[in-house]
Amino acid sequence: METYFLFGVGMGLSAGISPGPLLALVITATLRSGLGGGLRVALAPLLTDLPIIALSVLLANLLSETALRWVGTLGGLVVIWLGLETLRSARKAALPGQEGIAQPRRELGRGVLVNALNPHPYLFWATVGGPTLVGGWRLSPWHALAFLLPFYALLIGSKMAIAWAVSRRSGALSEVWYRRSLTGCGLLMLGLGGWLLWQMWGA
Repeated sequence: METYFLFGVGMGLSAGISPGPLLALVITATLRSGLGGGLRVALAPLLTDLPIIALSVLLANLLSETALRWVGTLGGLVVIWLGLETLRSARKAALPGQEGIAQPRRELGRGVLVNALNPHPYLFWATVGGPTLVGGWRLSPWHALAFLLPFYALLIGSKMAIAWAVSRRSGALSEVWYRRSLTGCGLLMLGLGGWLLWQMWGA
């Protein structure tokens, strides 16, 4: 169970701070609408991911053990590719500049729209999250929850922390440390991808 927990923590943190459409919107919404706007956008995955997870789990349950192993292999390669992309983007990652403050009420709808049209959640749950969740569930519901709960806690919590740091506008989130954090998460994702491949073929 500890392995599923650590995998959820690592993937949630990496997904939470890695560059992407939703993180960009979290930052710009915070600068545009204040902390409330950024927090609303950070909650978008809770509203958009459930149908994606349900479909991925359904498909994963229909697969044979051999097919699930190959899907897991693809997932491990995807995680490694995302890690390499994170390392590449970390070298020039920059926070958006400040914009005028607007009302935060519409930011959640923007976040839901952006995340629903973002291919990353579909790719993750089809190749990594779905098979991992099903594999954990076959052991026990607690194994599945050990992966799912920390994943979303870190995914949403890290975006909320970034929104808070941006809202402070006092250097709490510097570009240098943001790049260092991305580099660390890129290396972490490389390790997680390798671990996933080992689980599929070596365990």
